[in-house]
Amino acid sequence: MVSGKLALFDLDLTLIPFDSGMAWTQFLIGRGILPAEAEPRYLAYCHEYIAGTLDIHAMHRSNMRPLLQYSRATLAQWQQDFEAEMAPRMPAWSLALVKRHQESGDLCAIVTATTELISEPIARLFGIDHLVATRPATVDGLAGAPFTGEIDGEPCYRQHKVTRVNAWLASRPQGSGRSLSEFEQSWFYSDAMGDLPLLSAVSHPVVVCPDERLHAHALQAGWPILYPA
Repeated sequence: MVSGKLALFDLDLTLIPFDSGMAWTQFLIGRGILPAEAEPRYLAYCHEYIAGTLDIHAMHRSNMRPLLQYSRATLAQWQQDFEAEMAPRMPAWSLALVKRHQESGDLCAIVTATTELISEPIARLFGIDHLVATRPATVDGLAGAPFTGEIDGEPCYRQHKVTRVNAWLASRPQGSGRSLSEFEQSWFYSDAMGDLPLLSAVSHPVVVCPDERLHAHALQAGWPILYPA
């Protein structure tokens, strides 16, 4: 076990009080890039997520398909514009929470099922360098190549969050924690029952504005429950 500490944060409805995928969809609709019907289509996937029936691969394909005609440079510019538009929506309490962990010297990362295309700009707003997210696949697996519309490897979703976090830690330099179990202390903040595998894998699980099932589990397990103002 190493002496270091690890702080992991879910994104949607945890660090931010909204769904970043919906915000991205509305951003693109506002620019005329997506049709208005893209919003109810995305909302339908959100309902499937809540019901536990979501096919995340189908959702990813649906969200990426309209963007495949655009260059990576164009998408990068939209990411920057999206970041600027989202900046005023970052909650003071979660910015302060992340800052406290950073000032304590904790290794911090956002761990989210949301694709990197959407979550990267928000990670920058929090000043978090490490992002473990669902990766969009590229042609021939090359960085900077056009996207294929598929997911690269396993989505960062449900039980795969644990394996994706451990894979990220294993890729880090020797001398730092190489797996979740090697850290002296570890935190994960989340709102959703689907994140139970990763919440159960850290030493300090913290639930934030939890859904009904996670609230009940947290009460039974004695986990802290946050309801930020």
